[in-house]
Amino acid sequence: MLQFLSRKTRTLLGVDISSSAVKLLEFSLHNGRYRPENYVIRQLPVNAVVEKNISDIDAVGEAIRQALSILKPCTKEAAVAVAGSAVITKIIEMNAAMNDSEMENQIIVEADQYIPYPLSEVAIDFERQEQADPRSDFVDVLLAACRKENVESRVAALQSGGLIARVVDIEAYAMERAYSLLQGQLAGLDPHTVAILDIGATITTLHVLLEGRTIYTREQLFGGRQLVEDVQRRFGLSAIEAETGIRRGALPEEYEQEILAPFKDAVVQQISRSLQFFFSSSQYNDVDQIILAGGVAAIDGLAGLVREQLATPALVANPFQDLATGSKVNKTLLANDAPALMIACGLAMRSKY
Repeated sequence: MLQFLSRKTRTLLGVDISSSAVKLLEFSLHNGRYRPENYVIRQLPVNAVVEKNISDIDAVGEAIRQALSILKPCTKEAAVAVAGSAVITKIIEMNAAMNDSEMENQIIVEADQYIPYPLSEVAIDFERQEQADPRSDFVDVLLAACRKENVESRVAALQSGGLIARVVDIEAYAMERAYSLLQGQLAGLDPHTVAILDIGATITTLHVLLEGRTIYTREQLFGGRQLVEDVQRRFGLSAIEAETGIRRGALPEEYEQEILAPFKDAVVQQISRSLQFFFSSSQYNDVDQIILAGGVAAIDGLAGLVREQLATPALVANPFQDLATGSKVNKTLLANDAPALMIACGLAMRSKY
């Protein structure tokens, strides 16, 4: 079984493999508080990762190797994550008197009741939940299952890059873990239902948390690559030139009105559409807070536009806002990259055991 779900005791290197980049983040622990020691974001070749599936293990491994040569972390043991869409999770009821080994044996025997794939094709893990009634003979157990090929491709990519994959997590739980570091940003707001929109290069993922626990995730094909492609077409640039121009604010003046403003409107529409999917499939009809994550979240003025058009409080995620930083960290760059590092952050908070 792979370790999807266990609690933290000591940190690992967080490695987020997205559609466009690998992001490595190293935390240390000081007096029970996390401190980012360093991070590196390394761009991936186009189509090395397609819709969160690794299609070129060697290319991803090489990007990790290059990032490691810059990062020079204290550990080579890492946590990586599979996308929520690749994982089946179920809450099952089991005898509370069972130990973990007995639970594992029973899950294996009864696996075909919960998992629509042959057991030989999946990696599974489970976590005993807190008992609502300590007197009950039964306890809820969270079961997670993923096709082995999704796990093995990530493990192979890390090995190719010179790392040891100690933990394979689930992106939704990494995001949930990173959310716990946003309490300073949320001070005084006290939201019960929070929608985190992780807007990457090609995929936007909605995570809805109730009292800090994930209750819903959904992925949609939409992301920042659309903006890059619009800039390429309008100004006759290569992808690298377009990305550099966007990042440095070095594009012709018509960029703001002709390309960026319509893209920001498209982002808001996508967020609204994602939330409507959630409302239509749940008992909820609103959320208390919207948090923007992913590389697109750093676009100036986007949070204000979301707040204005959706009439919901919105902010840009920065899990490092209340943390001291190591001497290698450029605080200005970290603040800019923070929204894109939420998954890496949650993974770097993982335990070895």
